[in-house]
Amino acid sequence: MGARCLSQGCFCVLLGTILMPQEVLGVTRCSPFFQEEREKRRLEQLERKKELQRLLEEEDSKLKGKSPKQVAPGKVTRAQIEESIRKDQQQKENTDTVEKEKTHLEVPLEENINRRVPEEGTVEARTIEDAIAVLSVANELDRHPERRMKAAFTAFEELNLPRLKQENPNMRLSQLKQLLKKEWMKSPDNPMNQRHKAYNSQK
Repeated sequence: MGARCLSQGCFCVLLGTILMPQEVLGVTRCSPFFQEEREKRRLEQLERKKELQRLLEEEDSKLKGKSPKQVAPGKVTRAQIEESIRKDQQQKENTDTVEKEKTHLEVPLEENINRRVPEEGTVEARTIEDAIAVLSVANELDRHPERRMKAAFTAFEELNLPRLKQENPNMRLSQLKQLLKKEWMKSPDNPMNQRHKAYNSQK
């Protein structure tokens, strides 16, 4: 379907149409309509190519951190030049006035509080139990007062039995011991009372 075009040196393809009788002679000229279409396509391709090139340059500049090429305006006025010079001077002044951050060599060393030697009279606690023991105000409670019960009762009896005998001379020894036992249950010398008192007492 293609016949050589004498003017262009290419094959013109007429889509689905039959060439004119001039093709029989082997000489056909492309119609002006087809030449215009071909020219439009060529221009569109050039425009697309330029656009793709511009986009590629923008992307490259973004990756490199540079701004894309800016088309410089044709004329620059005197006021614009003076404005840019003034801005540059202000930026230089601002950078001079702002203090530079001190490096680690210029900053004095701070004391490491984790390595302090405790002073005299201070108590060091490294665990929670130690801290609670240091901060607790009350004396440590006797964990097993029942072990001291018999010895404490004997000492209490030696002190208070003579006094009860003087107060109640007509009572028998068993009755005196019953009174002594009642006093012992209320006495602060009783280790069981000491524990409950310390536990229930207000600090």
